Amino acid sequence: MLKIKQELLAGLASALDTLSPGAGARAAFESPKVAAHGDFASTAAMQLAKPLKLNPRQLGESLRAALLAQPVYQRWVSDIDLAGPGFLNIRLKPEAKQQIVREVLQAGAAFGTQPSNGQRLMVEFVSANPTGPLHVGHGRQAALGDAICSLFQTQGWSVHREFYYNDAGVQIGTLATSTQLRAQGVKPGDAGWPEAAYNGDYIQDIADDFLAKKTVKSDDREFTASGDVNDLDGIRQFAVAYLRHEQDLDLQAFAVKFDHYYLESSLYTSGRVAATVQKLIDAGKTYEQDGALWLRSTEYGDDKDRVMRKSDGSFTYFVPDVAYHIAKWERGFSKVINIQGTDHHGTIARVRAGLQAAGVGIPVGYPDYVLHTMVRVVRGGEEVKISKRAGSYVTLRDLIEWTSKDAVRFFLLSRKPDTEYTFDVDLAVQKNNDNPVYYVQYAHARICSVLASWGGDAATLADADLSALDSAPAQALMLLLARYPGMLADAARDFAPHDVTFYLRELAASYHSYYDAERILVDDEAVKKARLALVKATAQVLHNGLNVLGVSAPQKM
Repeated sequence: MLKIKQELLAGLASALDTLSPGAGARAAFESPKVAAHGDFASTAAMQLAKPLKLNPRQLGESLRAALLAQPVYQRWVSDIDLAGPGFLNIRLKPEAKQQIVREVLQAGAAFGTQPSNGQRLMVEFVSANPTGPLHVGHGRQAALGDAICSLFQTQGWSVHREFYYNDAGVQIGTLATSTQLRAQGVKPGDAGWPEAAYNGDYIQDIADDFLAKKTVKSDDREFTASGDVNDLDGIRQFAVAYLRHEQDLDLQAFAVKFDHYYLESSLYTSGRVAATVQKLIDAGKTYEQDGALWLRSTEYGDDKDRVMRKSDGSFTYFVPDVAYHIAKWERGFSKVINIQGTDHHGTIARVRAGLQAAGVGIPVGYPDYVLHTMVRVVRGGEEVKISKRAGSYVTLRDLIEWTSKDAVRFFLLSRKPDTEYTFDVDLAVQKNNDNPVYYVQYAHARICSVLASWGGDAATLADADLSALDSAPAQALMLLLARYPGMLADAARDFAPHDVTFYLRELAASYHSYYDAERILVDDEAVKKARLALVKATAQVLHNGLNVLGVSAPQKM
């Protein structure tokens, strides 16, 4: 059906070019707002009427006649209705819709994916400082980042997943001090416990393992504790390695993997920050005032100029960000997407300004940003705010342990990133149609059960006679299968994995409706195999879509 759609589009373009040379570029199909009106719609006649100074309905009549005269339309289209001031509603023959079943079964796991486009994309996400376990907000970011990576992979991009973290600075100093105090026997609430210290039980765990001279290993580092409570630098390095390992466990529980961990400290030790500042000075984009070095960021759309180097000689936090993104560009990533919390909104203008001012050839608008809000967690009708393990917030692993990896991923991806979201723990563990991830997974499991009951060779379904798939429920299901590749392309373009969750819920609903309307394992062998081919194709698309989200497609529930 996808090939047929392209053939029909080519026919529409040819007819439009005949009416007005060059108008073929306007050829496009839309989905009718009311399914009963048709399968494809075109507004081309309305768009052309004004420049051609013709009545849109009369132009629509001419276009309709031209299309129905084409062999490709005669073969695959049953009728074209002219509605309103020039809408064309195109109705496909059943055999046109049936082709999608063959296309899905032939492509299998590759259905919906595009060939390599030769371009490289980096997605930076999570990027949590190693000062504690990952919280639910990090979980939303992990789900978003991983799904966006998968979406772009379906569109032919070579995707690189990167985790950037601050392994120095005030927060790391606070972590080291908190751990040292716990190692010395001082705990939260005691005299001398700093107000800014970290209070979670995990700090005591770090202190105990440090005193025991243990070795900790994470994806990017390994460190053995000295056991000396006066060794503050050793405590710092051990605590960072310990928490990096803990975050690795969080990410493993969430089935998220990174290609590279990038240290903020390396931007200083490699000289990248100093080189970036010098580029900006040499470009004449800075000035000195009140003992500080300022960037002329207002020249690039920022609401005010920004301090780069403070009077005490330290750099403000956006300066290493600029150096980091120059490094991304130099590493060959033509497109970069950063997944961050909405609290980072203010940094976008100044980072982009710094990149433009540096004059290194980076295009305007680089990098792209996806900003997300935090997540409220509700359990038993009440908001949960505190985890004993973390001391002040619900951790990602808490949520996974209370529900499941699949539920957390699907739920956190089910809304636009910048909308508030409340995670209902009780709903996430329910096994009914109110639970969206269960509803979708159950559709896949239900199909697997039907195929198992049949007991035949699923490979033979690719050659089944599909002519029996002419009922309204079957045709609605096939049209929905045909929407999958375009939905993926749109979701990638818009950084919108929530579109995948909406589609999967709609596909599951269409399958459940079809299952309730038509018995699949009937006595008529030809009808049975046609219906089995349709549901097997449906299971494949459910599997492919869930895979994009990082959610499993179970064979039984």
